[in-house]
Amino acid sequence: MVDGIYTFANDVVFDQLVALLNSIEVNAGRDIPICIIPFNDQIEKIQAEIATRKNVTLFDQPESIAFWEDFATQAWLSHPTAQRVWKEQGRPAMRRANFHRKFCCFDGTFDRFLYIDADTLLMGSVDAAFEKLDQYDWIANDYQYLSDASLIFNTDSKALLEQYSLEELRANIFCSGFFASKKSVYSQEKAKQFLERLKAGEADFMSLRGSDQPMLNYTVLGNQIPFFNFAYHDPENATGSHWSSQFSDRNHILYDNDKRLMYLHYMSISSSVFTRLCRGEDVPLAYRDLFLHYRYLKSPQDRPQEFKSPGAFTQARSLITKFRKQKVNNLNHRFRKLKHQLNKLRG
Repeated sequence: MVDGIYTFANDVVFDQLVALLNSIEVNAGRDIPICIIPFNDQIEKIQAEIATRKNVTLFDQPESIAFWEDFATQAWLSHPTAQRVWKEQGRPAMRRANFHRKFCCFDGTFDRFLYIDADTLLMGSVDAAFEKLDQYDWIANDYQYLSDASLIFNTDSKALLEQYSLEELRANIFCSGFFASKKSVYSQEKAKQFLERLKAGEADFMSLRGSDQPMLNYTVLGNQIPFFNFAYHDPENATGSHWSSQFSDRNHILYDNDKRLMYLHYMSISSSVFTRLCRGEDVPLAYRDLFLHYRYLKSPQDRPQEFKSPGAFTQARSLITKFRKQKVNNLNHRFRKLKHQLNKLRG
């Protein structure tokens, strides 16, 4: 029985990846192999880093990557609501196919595995997650279920709500950035069978407001995979994990009301924030010193000693980018509103 950790990265998130690898080495509680699934072909820095680490490898199965990207593409192309809305928004029929490479975990060498997003710091032992796999086939540890269920499932689907109550949906919601499972739980053959169901109408059960997250969530729910979420099923003993929460830092370990965190997830923070910080730019980041500690744990001489405010040009460019993005969003909103009005007039 081989246990291991998968993560997902390219050179764009190199700083976060190094911090994650260092935090795993220090805090996992045991020596555990790590496999990096490439986000794309931009992995020169990652390959150089892997060469310096004895227990880290690169996932090198192009046929597996091709299968899961094709699986995801076919699934989303059969999602009627997504296709209609994305077309109205001027978006491509399929996007973020490579995010679904997370499914490659089921083709790898680990019999039991923990998947962790690269923008994460491991804060404690992983044994609790692996031990739960003796009773369940899919483990999570997050409070995603407290968010709007429509971020994960298409709650406008009458067929979905005929099959599952809202409470059932919420009870099975988890963040796709941190989960544990077993290689035997899912396979390409099972995925092919599931794809037929998705094409037959169940694809519309997934929220079109995401990519891999709705797909992974409905994979667990739709296939009735035995599921356990520490935060949902054992909230008294669970801790938070999101960077926006208030945790105490004790010797580079975070605690939530005296309970040690399992991990800290910098979810939704742009990779450019970490890149600029590591270049010595004074950018705001929650638990900044903690991140820098793990990023430069093996190379303290490279850690920035002082931080400079962004130059006027950088600040102006950032404001212009935000302004343009807002203008585009406003125009898209007006276009959709006008189109809706025209459709009503046409009857």
